[in-house]
Amino acid sequence: MELILERIAKRKTYTIGRLYIAQEINDSDKEGHPGLRQPLTEGLQICDTLEPTWRDYKNGAYKVKGRSAIPEGRYAVVISYSPRFKQWLPILLGVPKFEGIRIHAGNTAKDTEGCILVGKNKLVGQVVDSRIWVHRLKQKIVEAKGKGEPVWITIK
Repeated sequence: MELILERIAKRKTYTIGRLYIAQEINDSDKEGHPGLRQPLTEGLQICDTLEPTWRDYKNGAYKVKGRSAIPEGRYAVVISYSPRFKQWLPILLGVPKFEGIRIHAGNTAKDTEGCILVGKNKLVGQVVDSRIWVHRLKQKIVEAKGKGEPVWITIK
């Protein structure tokens, strides 16, 4: 399973994104794509995301401890037990210069120190219904892992 996080609003104190599950269109769905030779990947939007401030690491920006979004890239996702949150949560592996980056519940940028919060962006700079969306996302990840699929997240 491939998750895609597309950052859509990079503000001074927070970053809003959209989280998708990449889907491949099979041959029967290609009528609207004449001449298509390779599979077309499209995303099914799951929910919105909230992260701390985005920083332009590629152009020399520095990480500010507890107040920086992680760098763009592709990371493996597994579920492990979080002693801090006392529950099983998704964690991103191999994030440069960051440790313990989880996908968890929260509503504002103050609720994250680099992690990805999930929910619906119905209020400026916030996500709501976060616990519900963490539960739904965990179910999808567990389902994929149960089928033997690796789970990845690409952050753009």
